Amino acid sequence: MHVATPPAPRPPSTAHLALPFFDDAHRALAEGLVPWAAAQQVDETDDRAACRDWVQRLGAGGWLRYCVPAEHGGALPALDSRALVLLRETLAYHSPLADFAFAMQGLGSGAITLAGSPAQQAHYLQGVARGELIAAFALSEPEAGSDVGAMQTIAASTDSTSATGTFCLNGTKTWISNGGIADFYCVFAKTDPSGGTRGISAFIVDANTPGLDASRHIHVMAPHPLATLQFTNCNVPATALLGDENGGFKLAMRTLDIFRASVAAAALGMARRALAEAVHHARQRRMFGQTLADFQLTQAKIGEMAALVDSAALLTYRAAWLRDTGQARVTAEAAMAKMTATENAQRVIDMALQLHGGRGVEVGSKVESLYRDIRSLRIYEGATEVQQLIIGKAVLQE
Repeated sequence: MHVATPPAPRPPSTAHLALPFFDDAHRALAEGLVPWAAAQQVDETDDRAACRDWVQRLGAGGWLRYCVPAEHGGALPALDSRALVLLRETLAYHSPLADFAFAMQGLGSGAITLAGSPAQQAHYLQGVARGELIAAFALSEPEAGSDVGAMQTIAASTDSTSATGTFCLNGTKTWISNGGIADFYCVFAKTDPSGGTRGISAFIVDANTPGLDASRHIHVMAPHPLATLQFTNCNVPATALLGDENGGFKLAMRTLDIFRASVAAAALGMARRALAEAVHHARQRRMFGQTLADFQLTQAKIGEMAALVDSAALLTYRAAWLRDTGQARVTAEAAMAKMTATENAQRVIDMALQLHGGRGVEVGSKVESLYRDIRSLRIYEGATEVQQLIIGKAVLQE
């Protein structure tokens, strides 16, 4: 059950902005974002209505401008991983659903930013930046999650070389964030069924396209808009092709690479909030003639939580900095950040809940909702086990 998220016991610390990973533009961003996020009050009882509300608020506040480049209404010349990290960390500290709404605008339009034609970019990106269009990224299938090459959705060409040609999509996508509320989907499908990952192409499919059914909603432990998409003889024009034909796998991976460090940042924001809740509770809760914070065991636990948070933060900021500065190695470092931040956040939130005792499992308490919110981050956009494989292969290739 989600209602208006409880107010934070204190604002999130901004001490990390003094680290050399960030510059003045990032510090200015945080200076405006922190009070804005704290002031928002959104009823999250209905996650779909709340997500639409958050998109509108984020657009009106100018924060979605960080999801697109400046030439299409964005705040910065290009997508900036450090800005995305700061935004997601701060939003997740206050409301994981606000973070979700922001992140999906970026992920859902990222492929258009990277590979869209001028006409596609002009048509979609400004609407995304203003919060007028809701975006979605449709890659996963019932039998193709981590194994992207196993996807079975087919896009058959009638005459893709002609401006009047079409592609006919048939298949199923599932676990699609913003499914059922998005205005358009970046859909990945096989244009060469025998080509494996080299036979995948990307398409922009508007939500009102005949043959697309997004009515099958998926309900999860931390409510947010998810749906299964069914494509049945869904025809899209050749102009809907996004990037090169059969270049969809590389495009999907490039898009995910940009946002992987920001997933770590979302986990980091949740961990920081759990630590703040634990410290506040430990200082207030009295037992046996003293506060919970006076017990050495409590101090040890809070010390461990703080170290877990800071170690995740440093890996997250490093990964974002490496991408923004064009370093040769990014993928393994982003995987380290995503794996460490999500796993550490799970531990921190669990310890915070334990410190709250029975109050920690009460529905409606902040640590209870965080306990549900964090779990999916260890799975989506590359499960922990996939990140381990990425890291291991990179180390062995050194």
